[in-house]
Amino acid sequence: MYKLLPIVHILAKLGVLFAALLMLPALISWIFGDGLAMHLTTISMMTMFIAFVVWVLTAKYQRELKPRDGCTLAVVLWLGFALIAAAPMYLAVPEITITDAYFEAMSGLTTTGATVIKDIDALPPSINFWRAMLQWLGGMGIIVLAVAILPLLGVGGMQLYRAEMNGINKTNKLSPRIAQTAKTMWGIYVMFTFVLWLSLHWAGMSWFDALCHAMGTISLGGSSTHSEGLAFFNSPMIEAIMMVGMIVGGINFANHFYAVSNRSLKHYWRDSEVKLTLYVLLFTIITGTLYLWIIDFYSFKDALRYVSFTTVSLGLATGYSTVDFGTWPLVLSLWLILLSNFLSNAGSTGGGIKTVRAIVLFKFSLREMTLLLHPNAVYRVKINGNPVPERMALTILAFVFVYCSTIMVFTFIMMITGLDFLTALTAMVACITNTGTGLGNVGPSYSFGYFSDLQKWLCLFVMLLGRLEIFTLLVLFTPAYWRK
Repeated sequence: MYKLLPIVHILAKLGVLFAALLMLPALISWIFGDGLAMHLTTISMMTMFIAFVVWVLTAKYQRELKPRDGCTLAVVLWLGFALIAAAPMYLAVPEITITDAYFEAMSGLTTTGATVIKDIDALPPSINFWRAMLQWLGGMGIIVLAVAILPLLGVGGMQLYRAEMNGINKTNKLSPRIAQTAKTMWGIYVMFTFVLWLSLHWAGMSWFDALCHAMGTISLGGSSTHSEGLAFFNSPMIEAIMMVGMIVGGINFANHFYAVSNRSLKHYWRDSEVKLTLYVLLFTIITGTLYLWIIDFYSFKDALRYVSFTTVSLGLATGYSTVDFGTWPLVLSLWLILLSNFLSNAGSTGGGIKTVRAIVLFKFSLREMTLLLHPNAVYRVKINGNPVPERMALTILAFVFVYCSTIMVFTFIMMITGLDFLTALTAMVACITNTGTGLGNVGPSYSFGYFSDLQKWLCLFVMLLGRLEIFTLLVLFTPAYWRK
């Protein structure tokens, strides 16, 4: 038990930070007068007090974190913070259950955007803001935020950073100190959010709607303040701005760092991951538009508008929708669901397998076919001019295997609980990619509200698997983790 106390100590420090953030929706509540300011303030103060007491009591156990500590901390932190985040929703939303409140909180923190709430327009402004803010925090990672602004942690931040950040190479740093790396990433993240906020307000949104949608866009979370989603605004300009914001959120933030530092966009085009993402998005938009136009589903203008936005939103695992794409021909809808697994870049706020992993596996597959014909050939796989180690390729292969196996296993489990195949499959893809929307009874016109409690908890688990990139969570269930 004493080995867990250093982790509890760090959790307590992070708990103080997270509880303090609850004062922001309390401020929103006071501004709009929705009557929740006192409740939110009470939850914040009580949580901070409890976390501070634990912090003091476990201070003597502070030590440097080991790799397994980082995994444990990441998992327990997300579970614990979701519990804290669920409290305001449980108190504010009529007839919501504890399971539903926890589902909403986990969906927010993992940037999934799935909801069990039917009438979002009826929610108090402070709760709508809190839902968007959870996604914004989860987009770059609460742990990275903590490492950036809490040097007083007194532990090595690399274990936290590696457990939280997504991508194939978790040791890359933009600066020598991990805290400086996290600060740099968050600075860029905040800058893009602010630009999106101003742009959406200029395009016609209220200041409040613009802020919530800016946070939901850059985090690729997909949270909206209206039940109709983006269809509520019916504005091509707003949709265009959000498309740009989602593409920005779906690109590796290291590329943004280099672009800002060098004041040049050349680095984007030198990255094979960015180029492939843009090529696939463009190909899908063109072919999807022509297809729906040829079969007289929409006019050419409407087809271009709806296909463009839906392709970017689903392909980059955001989940915003302006139309019910579930009514489109199944071949196009399934293609968009498939893209949500691959198009987000490593180091972005998106989920899924990531584009760079797909590139690596494709190139290694070509290499193996070449070596079958020319056994003595020397063939080194490179990404952006850098050789990819064999060990990394094996790690990626293992990740993709476990990723696909997770979808298949949980699809069958969901079918056993009573769901049809299309709903079960796309619900699991929506959860593990953190997209939040699928087909069938989890399409844009539906919610997860009709799921049973068991089905919701299964979805919760898959959401967390996807956000922590599977291995961080599953390693806790391996014998090696518990062995001395």
